Amino acid sequence: MQKTTLLFDFDLTLADSSQGIFKCISYALNKMAYKNIDYETIKLTIGHSLKETFRILTGNSNHEKATQFTTLFVEKADEIMNDNTVIFPEVFELLPKIKELGFKTGIVSTKYGYRIQGVLKRDGLSPYFDIIVGGDDVKNHKPNPEGLLLAINKLNVEKNEVLYIGDSMVDAEAAKLGEVDFVAVLTGTVTKEMFFEKKYQQTISNLHDLTEYIRINFS
Repeated sequence: MQKTTLLFDFDLTLADSSQGIFKCISYALNKMAYKNIDYETIKLTIGHSLKETFRILTGNSNHEKATQFTTLFVEKADEIMNDNTVIFPEVFELLPKIKELGFKTGIVSTKYGYRIQGVLKRDGLSPYFDIIVGGDDVKNHKPNPEGLLLAINKLNVEKNEVLYIGDSMVDAEAAKLGEVDFVAVLTGTVTKEMFFEKKYQQTISNLHDLTEYIRINFS
């Protein structure tokens, strides 16, 4: 079916905030007396909720500890995250094009909505998005599809009109659970082979390829 609505993940899909995330996670873990964890290991957690990130990195599932980690992360992120977030160059070309084609657009991310809005405003991209659903807007984070379903409901569209674009397995699983079509953009840490292994076979190299992908598959 022809698509009317494009929903995007944020981190490593529209922007590279990996340095900011690394600094904030390192700050929080150091404050909690955990050992230093390298950049590449931390980067692999991008896309997960903060509590799940804490569990993955430390092996600790304690709710109070995870809440403390989240508080410390947010504390540091409020200082440095936006300055350490860079929108991918192709996004500046893509967004005007897809709005000219008449698509509704939105962002569904575990990143807090106000932080996303700050980056978009800084770079003059706010007008290109009809809705932003951040991690602070839902009770259940991806792979739970709550954020996707909230955006779909607020945009007043049907699921089969929507394409979700993300870089992680968490994004793919959220789309599957929400019964929304998904395409993986290979700008994150997950390779094409890893997506294929999990039966997610629709991939594009980067967002330059998105409009052509839509034309071929959904026109």
